[in-house]
Amino acid sequence: MSDDENVRPSFLIIEDDPSISEIVARVLDKEGFITHSAFDGPQGLDAYYLTQPNIVILDVNMPVMDGWETLARLRRVSETRVIMLTVYSAKQDIIKGLELGADDYLVKP
Repeated sequence: MSDDENVRPSFLIIEDDPSISEIVARVLDKEGFITHSAFDGPQGLDAYYLTQPNIVILDVNMPVMDGWETLARLRRVSETRVIMLTVYSAKQDIIKGLELGADDYLVKP
């Protein structure tokens, strides 16, 4: 088995609500993934460059820099998979997220 096969996939969770971030991380950790968390856009971009995750889970409504701008900046430098996880459920928000380059868009319950 190669070294690459032994490496667990990693997620970066960019979410300003610590309780939601913790729940998502706990579920992913339990499934064997490595998780990293950031709580706003700039912190998320820094964490992205440091950790080079396989997948980013990104909220929209965050302080300092919202998820739209964070996604746009990520897309300038990376094709890493991005899943939007947000309370924004309007059709135009979903379209905006996908047009900005999100790979999937999930609405929080």
